[in-house]
Amino acid sequence: MPDLWLPGAEIHDLGDHAPTDQQYPPKAIAHITWDRNATAAAPQDWCPYEDLVGYFTGSGAGDAPHLVWDPFSGRTAQLFPADSRSKSLLSPTASPTRTNRAGRVVIQIEAVFFPYCRHQGTVYPRLTDTPCAGWDRIHAWIASWGVPDVWPMGRPVDFSSHRDEQVWETCGGWFAHAHVPFNDHTDPGSWPDFTAGPGAPTTPPSQQPPAPPQGSTPARYQTSINGLPYGYGAQGYQVTAVGRALVAQGFGAHYRSGPGPTWTDADTENYADYQRSLGYSGQAADGVPGEDSLRRLLGYLPGPRSVSLAHVVAAARSDPGAEQGHRTYGAEVAIVEQALADEGLLEQRWVDGSFGSLTITAYAGWQRRCGYAGAAADGIPGRDSLQRLGAARDFAVTD
Repeated sequence: MPDLWLPGAEIHDLGDHAPTDQQYPPKAIAHITWDRNATAAAPQDWCPYEDLVGYFTGSGAGDAPHLVWDPFSGRTAQLFPADSRSKSLLSPTASPTRTNRAGRVVIQIEAVFFPYCRHQGTVYPRLTDTPCAGWDRIHAWIASWGVPDVWPMGRPVDFSSHRDEQVWETCGGWFAHAHVPFNDHTDPGSWPDFTAGPGAPTTPPSQQPPAPPQGSTPARYQTSINGLPYGYGAQGYQVTAVGRALVAQGFGAHYRSGPGPTWTDADTENYADYQRSLGYSGQAADGVPGEDSLRRLLGYLPGPRSVSLAHVVAAARSDPGAEQGHRTYGAEVAIVEQALADEGLLEQRWVDGSFGSLTITAYAGWQRRCGYAGAAADGIPGRDSLQRLGAARDFAVTD
């Protein structure tokens, strides 16, 4: 049986599972959240992924899909298992089918997107203009549930409706929200091609990287790169960084939870998939990192982490008033920012090495969590609060 939960997804199980109507072919339904109205002349800022996840797990649970997908980062939240109906379609009593259930599976995906959204300074008219990060992973998982790579009512290229009850009842495949009978939405307007990554169902076998022999045990030794361990049982921030990077690049298929700070067989298997995508084979693709593949995955080699109090204080006083993105001590600030993100105080997308106003606000939140108030919680690091953050998130503090 295929995985009920998308490997690598953030699981927010809403419960209230319900079976689908098995007499109909398997389907996937493409949506965009369209939470704001913007135009080419008046674009609007993108609504953060976390806000939409919060909506669908809160007041919007009655309209929740299976997946909430951030096409910019690849992050994906799953709210229902694949074999349950979700709730993003209208299903009026006049409809001959229960639209949310009309298939052996009816997997619904909400891309966090609206036309002419502005993300990090760039305006995106269509979903397909975004990076569509993580799409290959989502597509491969949905294909594993038997949903064929076809659009029975045509691939969406605009916001017009094409609804046909007979096609809906008799054909499996992908449907836009604009295709579903007895519904009135016209999204998503566009959707990425079925161009899945290595090993996904649509990749011809001749183009797939060689897989390890069936039944073989994943490699269970460790190596050290730049003073940090990798491989089965290794622990530390660098393990989490590798796991997140693998998921972001579409190599998270073996995760059932996480990724986290302890290296498991799932990390090894995902890293092996990544190594094979680079052209490695045999022992060079056993899932234990080498220096070259690690640098290509992360763009740098992590090292033992220490932060100078004087440096981060200087950055906190200099960066907010400097040019956007200015980095006074970028490497050390990034360590502090990642710790704040892991504490839930800073969005991951702002972990950029610049101690700007958002980082100031996040650090002030940490200071308040440590019991400080007033001027003592101004967002400028002090020795005690920084050492507490280091103790919580595994970095040392120097003068």
